[in-house]
Amino acid sequence: MQPFEADSAALPATTRLHLALADIADEIVGTLARLLAYVGTLALFAILGLAALGQLPALRGDEAPTKLGWSVADRSHPAFAVSQIDSSDKTEPYTILRHPEGGRRDVIRWAGDMAELAIYRTGGEFDPTRSVIPDMADRMGLGQLVSLEEAGTIDTKFGPITLFRPTGTARPASSCLGYLKRVEQPALLISGWSCQGDTLPARRAAIACTLNRLTLLTSGNEPKLAGLFAQAELKRRTCGPLGPADWVNGAANAQLRGSL
Repeated sequence: MQPFEADSAALPATTRLHLALADIADEIVGTLARLLAYVGTLALFAILGLAALGQLPALRGDEAPTKLGWSVADRSHPAFAVSQIDSSDKTEPYTILRHPEGGRRDVIRWAGDMAELAIYRTGGEFDPTRSVIPDMADRMGLGQLVSLEEAGTIDTKFGPITLFRPTGTARPASSCLGYLKRVEQPALLISGWSCQGDTLPARRAAIACTLNRLTLLTSGNEPKLAGLFAQAELKRRTCGPLGPADWVNGAANAQLRGSL
């Protein structure tokens, strides 16, 4: 048998050309196949990457906007005010907090951390089944683990207001008092606390006087809120500077006297 080289040499030139072209075609086809496989792999990785990016919001929490808590609304304007009785009755800067689900909380604090008043217009974040007492205790500086008990009621232009004090207080006359009023229409909570006054009756009277002096500056296109304050003004009681215990008829139910 003759060597293959000899057979190839014996082939016509045209045949050798065909063989060479066939080899080139095979090489091109192989290269294209490898290129398509490479491009397909890149496309697969790209699809997987896009799918992963599409899931990133879920991995980081699609509900991130709803889970954000309260934030200070610097550009909002005060909606409420407490008229002053004398020049010493000054408040700290007015704070407005907003929640992404629609809630708004207007907070007024008095100098020296002696009292606080908050008007909370509820939004979708409000859970009516959740007690607000732990939050009140925390705002009073007692911590949410401290429980509060009812300490009677006072009468204001908004109707009866429930008072609270730390449970098991050894000296109730010297304890600060929290208070809460829930209004159905419009949906809002009026709450706060006060350490003003040297005696329990004086502190009860101080809270009642503060609420009676609470006024609405703007309703923000909320006619029910405007109606609430308009009706409350018809029941407004007058009060004088924070004074002795004769402001009240008794420790159980404060009745304000004097002139504004």
